[in-house]
Amino acid sequence: MTRYVHTVVIGTGFSGLGMAIQLKRDGRDDFVVLEKADEVGGTWRDNTYPGCACDIQSHMYSFSFAQNPDWTRSFSPQPEIWDYLRRVADDFGLRRHLRFGVEVTGARWDADEHRWHVTTGTGEEYVTRFLVSGIGGLHIPNTPTLPGIENFEGAAFHSARWDHTYSLAGKRVAVVGTGASAVQFIPRIAPEVERLTVFQRTPPWIMPKPDHAMPAWAKRLFRLVPGAQRLYRNVLYWLLEARAIGFNGRPGLMRLAQKVALAHMRRSVEDPDLRRKLTPDYVMGCKRVLIANDFYPALTRPNVDVVTDGIAEVLAHSVVDTAGVEHEVDAIIYGTGFHVTDAFDYLDITGADGRDLSKQWRAEGIQTHLGITVAGYPNLFFLLGPNTALGHNSVVFMIESQIRYVAKAMELVERRGAAALAPTESAQARFQSDLQRKLVGGVWTQGGCKSWYLDSHGVNRTIWPGFTWRYWQHTRDVDPAEHEFIGVGR
Repeated sequence: MTRYVHTVVIGTGFSGLGMAIQLKRDGRDDFVVLEKADEVGGTWRDNTYPGCACDIQSHMYSFSFAQNPDWTRSFSPQPEIWDYLRRVADDFGLRRHLRFGVEVTGARWDADEHRWHVTTGTGEEYVTRFLVSGIGGLHIPNTPTLPGIENFEGAAFHSARWDHTYSLAGKRVAVVGTGASAVQFIPRIAPEVERLTVFQRTPPWIMPKPDHAMPAWAKRLFRLVPGAQRLYRNVLYWLLEARAIGFNGRPGLMRLAQKVALAHMRRSVEDPDLRRKLTPDYVMGCKRVLIANDFYPALTRPNVDVVTDGIAEVLAHSVVDTAGVEHEVDAIIYGTGFHVTDAFDYLDITGADGRDLSKQWRAEGIQTHLGITVAGYPNLFFLLGPNTALGHNSVVFMIESQIRYVAKAMELVERRGAAALAPTESAQARFQSDLQRKLVGGVWTQGGCKSWYLDSHGVNRTIWPGFTWRYWQHTRDVDPAEHEFIGVGR
């Protein structure tokens, strides 16, 4: 079955829902949002592990045009964020545009029709003028293949695919990784398990989490005086934005932050051997900076061990580390994050002249214009695409900048009487050159670590290097001089 629509949006996380809302606000009604799952929410639907919560204040980690005065905490937990996204879908009348259980398997640009042909796992094909990807980079769990894992007879699952049917009570559990998810779920499971063995490759920098319950008077004020919440949001924005200075070539500020983090550790960890294991040997910001108040205390529990030796082998009922020590376990939980820089390798997108996007990016490195569009792929837009993630502020701000940009691009195409637009090769090259020049001087490259920000060639394809208001400036308007217009006059 073939369906013809003006726009196809992929995904129903913040990006996909934000784009759908922008289309509705522009008076467009002929669009669909394709979602492989059975409900909206993206990463906030999929990640249900104990302790899952946002590490940006919720009053900032939400749409500016759909503020929520009733957040219960400064940093809201996953169920509350998921509820918010479902409510947004309802409040903006998006449900009739959503197609659940529809996984996109590929997309092909037809140069004669000037249309995208989008194929799905259900066998339906969507023919569309504009194609917007809102899948982001945090949707494919990174599960390492441990030697001998096929012999393991216990439970094994990734934090993003938490097995809630398996009780951890009284079990011996191994956790692989100490990234953002592990830092949140380890304190929750440590009190209930018999033994918890944490396999740590690289310790993270952890700052205190300034979390607190939102007082009733504040929620009441935000409900009655919306301007008060906007002011609070603006204060949060600029406080978070100031952190970008340290990430971008100001190592003195990062050293000051490191002192705060080390003092935070010392308050909870008295054992000098454990402190040594938990102290990073790279500059803060080189990897994702985490925030937690309960992680260090959890590691000091008598039933918790931190192992810094690697995993040599998995046996039927144990994990053997590289020092030869065998750790008996009933379950293995992977807190190993997601495929980020290679998340786009899974795309099957064919652009103009038959060019294959994933093959092209593997061969040449990821190249985009503003992290949104790609030369040779007309009317294709990425939301929260390459080099638009953040280490210091809310990605929802970036998403809002992008959905406005995409809407303006659509309007420009129609105003010009064209069928499509795509950035020129020269405009894309200039953007990439400037981007990578800034990234080279940042802590992500100079901080002395390897992180998921970098691709297999050591190039940062993840982070936006600088202030978010600069990105907002770059995306306020679509510059016609930086684009080629296709099918003009049709």
